[in-house]
Amino acid sequence: MSAQRRHGQRTIATGATAVAVTLLAAGLAGCGSGGGSAADPNGTLVFGISADPAQMVPWTATSTQSIQVLSQIYSPLLNTDAEGVPEAGLAELPKISDDGRTYTFTLRDGVTFSDGSALDSADVKSTYERIMDPASSASSASYFASVAEIKTPDPQTVEVILKQPDASFDSGLTAVNTAIVPSDADPKALETEPIGSGPYQFKSRTPNESITLTRNADYYAGKPGSAKVEFRVIPDEQSMVSSLKTGSVDVAIFDNPVTAKSATSGKTESTTVDSLSYHVLQLRATSPTLKDRNARLAIQCAVSREDVIDSAALGSGKPTGPITSPEFRSDADAQPCPEQDLAKAKDYLAKAGKPDGFELNLMTSQGLYSTAVDEAQNIQAQLGKVGIKVKVEALDSNAYVERWLASDFDAAIAMNGGSSDPNTMYGRYFTKAGSFNKVAGYSSPELDKLFADGIATTDVAARKPIYQEISQQLVDQAAWVWLFTPELYVVADKGVEGLEKRTDASISTLWKASVS
Repeated sequence: MSAQRRHGQRTIATGATAVAVTLLAAGLAGCGSGGGSAADPNGTLVFGISADPAQMVPWTATSTQSIQVLSQIYSPLLNTDAEGVPEAGLAELPKISDDGRTYTFTLRDGVTFSDGSALDSADVKSTYERIMDPASSASSASYFASVAEIKTPDPQTVEVILKQPDASFDSGLTAVNTAIVPSDADPKALETEPIGSGPYQFKSRTPNESITLTRNADYYAGKPGSAKVEFRVIPDEQSMVSSLKTGSVDVAIFDNPVTAKSATSGKTESTTVDSLSYHVLQLRATSPTLKDRNARLAIQCAVSREDVIDSAALGSGKPTGPITSPEFRSDADAQPCPEQDLAKAKDYLAKAGKPDGFELNLMTSQGLYSTAVDEAQNIQAQLGKVGIKVKVEALDSNAYVERWLASDFDAAIAMNGGSSDPNTMYGRYFTKAGSFNKVAGYSSPELDKLFADGIATTDVAARKPIYQEISQQLVDQAAWVWLFTPELYVVADKGVEGLEKRTDASISTLWKASVS
């Protein structure tokens, strides 16, 4: 059975993914400055980002900014179309055996890394085995939980044998976190000198200021539109707005509608895209403060998601449950307290033996995204109404990521990326062997079984009730408090041509863009 036929059976998704389809179909993917502007083949496209992209090895990347940069340097085995469905990339879509356990990939001919070496099946095998090695602490290790063996019968063929069928397996192979690196590359060296097969090659980095990339003239998918791409670090939103208006930045992505509007001028234009990402109050059930389920439920019931959206995100977002995947989306109201219920929160506090509340340390970031501190302060005020005294600790982006990866927190405000497949979203968080289970702080034998059942069949109808049950268990246990899915705003200079504005503001196809 081929992956092409299997994915071809999907219905067209509505909601977030439909936005990307509509934008592309309407011809808004390319925007030009007035009539007759011509792309400059020697131009530099400047992309504004809000935090320093410090993670340069693909399987370690967790921050949006690092993933944005790495998506230009590295290539995963498979890409995604505008609907988030896997499509051919470095390899054709796999041939899948009738028992669903063997995936055979045929690599493209002639693909090379930026150091000039050929990309072959040995590089794919080496990359995946490094990710699977517990010593790598790879963020994407859970994507390979079903893998039993990887074979390379010839330089252009990779065979992956699974322990059991895994409906989400090919979805994980589209992520930057599984991008292919040379088999002989030293991961330590990659931190300062990335070697990939993506549309751009690493040239230079000035920490906390910029990263400059140059065109990979041998990129397998075509000639990148700009000779150079510079990712410029501008933490202050108003400075980013000014940079767009003066033309020193060509493209930036905002989650604040007011800021995006202020960045729009006769020189720039803003496009709104929906998102599979979600904002969440992460509660670590393994921390002494939150080990009692009733204490976590008290927090859930004391929080008004609408209030967070209105005050912190300025109304730009929709309340969400755990799963944002369009075909498996959670019912946002299917939880113990779909609306704020202070009386119920106090009942849960009493059941937890803390009728007067308790102290909670809440970690948030400065720079990773603009609403993080405001969300933390809003949560602080709301929980104070039931006696939960919140101490907010606002950290710079790198310190936040380090603490998060080390599971060194009780609660954290976070924005996590979504996926078209719910197992790709949550298997790494809420299964006992998941890459980020220590960070998530919650798992159970029931969830482990449900996640295993969820990938055992490719039939969407059969998978839906399984993920509904997973979603229900997560909110009933108050593993986290899911807040909202944001709207994102892509603001670009009108002289930028060929810019595809995709769901979640993905920039995986930024290489098609050029400046005039």
